[in-house]
Amino acid sequence: MLVTETNIPDVKLLTPKKFGDERGFFLESYNKKTFQDLLGLDIDFVQDNHSRSAKGVLRGLHYQIKQPQGKLVRVTAGKVFDVAVDMRRDSPTYGQWTGAVLTAEGQEQFWVPAGFAHGFLVLSDSADFLYKTTDYYAPKYERTVAWDDADLAIDWPLEGITPVLSAKDQQGTPFKLAETF
Repeated sequence: MLVTETNIPDVKLLTPKKFGDERGFFLESYNKKTFQDLLGLDIDFVQDNHSRSAKGVLRGLHYQIKQPQGKLVRVTAGKVFDVAVDMRRDSPTYGQWTGAVLTAEGQEQFWVPAGFAHGFLVLSDSADFLYKTTDYYAPKYERTVAWDDADLAIDWPLEGITPVLSAKDQQGTPFKLAETF
C-alpha cells in the first residue's frame, strides 16, 4: 500500500496494490497490521457504512462532538472530491482543510482521523462511497459545518454546478461558531 502525505500530516491518502488482468482485479482494501505498520495507528473499526449519491450531491461537513469517528473512506463506483477539516483547537492545522479525488479505478482511500469534519462532492454520474468508522454513529452528537464557509474557503470543484444538499447540510454552522475539540 502506498501512503501519500497531505498538507495536514494526520490525514493520509492510501492507495492499495491492485493486481489485475483480463479477468478483472484483486486488491486488499484493509489489513489491520498493514494499517498499523504504515500509519503507526492501532485502530479498531466498529462500523461500515455505504452511501450512493448522484452527480452534484455534496454531503458534509459532518463530525461528532462526542464519540468522534475516525473514518477510512473509499469509492467503489464513480468519482468524488473528498474533504477533511481539522476541528482540533490545539492542532497546528486547526481550521485548515485538505482534499483528494477518490475514484473507483484508482481505489484510493482517505484516512480522516477523529477530530475532523468530513464531506464529499460527487463528480461522476453517481458514486458509491464506503466508510469504515472507529466509533458508532451517534445522531445526537452529530454536527455540521457549512460546506461553503468563507473562513475555510474550501476549493470545491463545482465547475458551474449548484451542489445538491440535504436540509441538514443547508443549515450548516459557520466554522467560527462550530463546536470544536
